[in-house]
Amino acid sequence: MQIFWFLPTHGDQRYLGSSQGARPATFSYLKQIAQAADRLGYGGVLVPSGRSCEDAWVISSALINETSQLKFLVATRPGFISPVVSARMASTLDRISGGRLLINVVAGGDPAEQQAEGSFLDHDARYAEAEEFLSIWRSVLSEQRVDFEGDYLRVKGASLPTGSLQKPYPPLFIGGASEAAIKLSSEHIDVHLTWGEPPAAVAEKIKVIRAAAAAKGRHIRFGIRLHVIVRETSEQAWQAADTLISQVTDDTIAAAQAAVANFDSVAQKRMTALHHGRRDQLEVSPNLWAGVGLVRGGAGTALVGNPQEVADRIKEYQALGIDYFIFSGYPHLEEAYRVAELLFPLLPLQQQAPHEVSITTNLTGPFGAAQSVKHAA
Repeated sequence: MQIFWFLPTHGDQRYLGSSQGARPATFSYLKQIAQAADRLGYGGVLVPSGRSCEDAWVISSALINETSQLKFLVATRPGFISPVVSARMASTLDRISGGRLLINVVAGGDPAEQQAEGSFLDHDARYAEAEEFLSIWRSVLSEQRVDFEGDYLRVKGASLPTGSLQKPYPPLFIGGASEAAIKLSSEHIDVHLTWGEPPAAVAEKIKVIRAAAAAKGRHIRFGIRLHVIVRETSEQAWQAADTLISQVTDDTIAAAQAAVANFDSVAQKRMTALHHGRRDQLEVSPNLWAGVGLVRGGAGTALVGNPQEVADRIKEYQALGIDYFIFSGYPHLEEAYRVAELLFPLLPLQQQAPHEVSITTNLTGPFGAAQSVKHAA
């Protein structure tokens, strides 16, 4: 498995639904998180996209030279950029980063955000547009000369002689649970992402998408997006979960749920259905807690427990076919260390072993913490 972390380019929090202890998304803070993830052995970071976020491509370009091994999963948004321009951006960033670029295709799920930025297509039309976009994007990055005329996009004589460092192009990721998303994924995508639903629901989704891809002669890998609240004991972990939403009011929940109710994302509706805006039954599966989704759109569940419990749940998802785990935690800097220190030793990681966690430190002597010494009898 590969473990990724998350860059909070919209800002970070200590308490959900509250500005107390909040941190702005300054470059220096995002650099701290990226460099921590790089040193700790995370395989990559997800750089989110949306009107509340700093631009994903600008942030990723700025952080590439501040890290050495970390991959950047960066959003491209069909409908807001030319597929040829997007391909050129991907080619450039992939080459200057030494092949550390991954592409997250975002077709959109919030009609209000889409319209605010100039797209008035409905849900299925956005995915149809994305299909045309990726047909051009993949062909151009595969160093083909492209003439294309579709319902939404048209290019003539498009080409990109430089290609990309990763062949035939940087891997494509996407999330989505609708029929339109599954169709697009089966035809174009390398890794399909799901939000953190209970294992049985994830297993069914993988089965459907895998069959759709196989029908087209393709193989798809899978990833999952989850928050993590891991502590030395279960009691401490569940207390931390309660603390995270301790300042969330009923009015805050109502406002957040009203906002996401307008989304046309099937995956978002499945997230909301896990809690229905209620606080009383938030553990929706063993160690799977839906409290984050009370006030946050998108990924709304967290794995909660002691290291062995959380590692066991992660391995359950891996057994279903999940290869990529994209984790986050509040605040993201501290939790990046906690997750690496407590979970990495218990997981079969594909990425490089976390070298900062494993460094031997001398904590003896007058300036360190005293360690017990066994004296000879």
